[in-house]
Amino acid sequence: MMIFILLPHGERANAAPPLTPPAAHGTTVARPPSAPVSIRIDAIGASAPIDPLGLNPHGTLQAPTDFNRAGYYTGRPMPGEIGPAIIVAHVDSKTGPAVFARLAHLKPGDEVTVTRADHSIVVFVVDRLEEHPKNAFPTSAVYGPTPGATLRLITCAGAFDRTVGHYRDNLIAFAHLKSGGGVLD
Repeated sequence: MMIFILLPHGERANAAPPLTPPAAHGTTVARPPSAPVSIRIDAIGASAPIDPLGLNPHGTLQAPTDFNRAGYYTGRPMPGEIGPAIIVAHVDSKTGPAVFARLAHLKPGDEVTVTRADHSIVVFVVDRLEEHPKNAFPTSAVYGPTPGATLRLITCAGAFDRTVGHYRDNLIAFAHLKSGGGVLD
């Protein structure tokens, strides 16, 4: 149940992403950096602690080692900062459903709540879901600069390939920071 997500060529795990300045209208104000510590998605009954993740030696994003926990990619903005924050979790394990088991059931308008280490809470609103083969992962759409604080939730999807022990696709939920800053202190 590994999550294979390729990053742009030459990118380092700790490299700061290129950022686009916020648009003059329709963009919420970003929050100071603070690591995410938990995620809650009431619409699908998901809730889990969040751990930091880096890159594997071959340039793919690490997957959480615990199927009951999510992970955030430390090479991108943290939830609430300008740019795309990345949170990943498994869809299942050998023993049953995992954190993002019902991610495919999200709908536009559903909310994702992330609690941060500074005890603030940021709320994101789901825009859309996309499923892509792992060998055609939409790297630019997921990791590319955004004018505001955004969130990408990623898990495995599609058919399970028993010969390699992995799902063939990735499911990505794209979300934006809720109007008014989406922050509850």
